[in-house]
Amino acid sequence: MKEFVLAFLGSYCPAILFNIERKNLVWAGLCGAIGWAAYKSTQMLTQSEIFAVFIAAIVISMLSEIMAKVFKTPSTVFYIPSLFPIVPGISAYNTVLYIIDKKIAEAAYKGLETLGSAGAIAFGILVISTIFRYINTHNINSKGQ
Repeated sequence: MKEFVLAFLGSYCPAILFNIERKNLVWAGLCGAIGWAAYKSTQMLTQSEIFAVFIAAIVISMLSEIMAKVFKTPSTVFYIPSLFPIVPGISAYNTVLYIIDKKIAEAAYKGLETLGSAGAIAFGILVISTIFRYINTHNINSKGQ
């Protein structure tokens, strides 16, 4: 529960900094908290950091696209602050720390994990936005005929 609340705040506060409308702040925070819950549960089930980040990015992107439709707002309003809790910042920090300590094997491992997590976030967003764009285009073409 504590991590859920902290993930909510970790998405809510950047949303304030990005000057998101007041009516969308709670939803952006909730989206980040649900994404964090998906991340933690997937990580516990699979023991895979990158796969957990990928699933969380998919959940966040899907929620953001749905909220964008409901609130008639761009999806970036929701998914950019919502991704903050799953960004691999500590992995990047540890990579640099291992390089400074001349622990090259550990640095390489953490560096690859960081790049994999960042790629998983990008790929998760790409997959969901492509699916929603295809559905929207298909619906527009069906209504026109």
